[in-house]
Amino acid sequence: MAQNREPFKRVLLKLSGEALQGDQGHGIEPAIISELAQQVRAVHQAGIELALVIGGGNIFRGVAGSTKGMDRAHADYMGMLATVMTALAMQDALERIDVHTRVMSAIGMQELCEPYIRRRAMRHLEKGRVVIFAAGTGNPYFTTDTAASLRAMEIKAEAILKATKVDGVFDKDPVQHNDAVMFDELSYLEVLQKGLRVMDSTAISLCMDNALPIHVFNLNDPNNIRRVVMGEHVGTVVKAE
Repeated sequence: MAQNREPFKRVLLKLSGEALQGDQGHGIEPAIISELAQQVRAVHQAGIELALVIGGGNIFRGVAGSTKGMDRAHADYMGMLATVMTALAMQDALERIDVHTRVMSAIGMQELCEPYIRRRAMRHLEKGRVVIFAAGTGNPYFTTDTAASLRAMEIKAEAILKATKVDGVFDKDPVQHNDAVMFDELSYLEVLQKGLRVMDSTAISLCMDNALPIHVFNLNDPNNIRRVVMGEHVGTVVKAE
């Protein structure tokens, strides 16, 4: 069993767009995003510098569009715009509970959010603002997982927190298999070799090259985000051997 560690000072939280849709199957459920905002607030109030990357699959998924005949690049740009919508929704939920927030987009849209500038993002974090990175990397063919890994390294985050619907990383889908076994710790190479669905292979490779740990845990427990950042071992940790 992995041991607890010192609290993190700066982390990046990766949320899927599906986490915002609740039981309605699409879009954004106000009660869900309000609950998530409260969890983020608890971390923020603990003095942790926090950045977020939120997917847009609850609104539009570029890969899904391309499999139905759309041009992949065109579909991916639409997916990036969907992440701007989820980022703005989270910003609204956070600022309604007095958490100062900035949305920074990899695609220029100055009426809605700031352009992504690395040094400005780090300054926002230093000033105690929650920063939400939107529009992925700004390039098609890259997922929000890859964007999360890239932004985490750029802002010198100590870890990526990957919130999921299950307790951690399993050897097979725990929803479909009662005998699925959860891993306590994994190396990046084990994730790639076993084809485990933690993050996409590009994101895992980026984390491996830069020794950036990934903490995978269940989002349904409202205390888990704070527990992870405060040093408690929760879920599965992917790190260097």
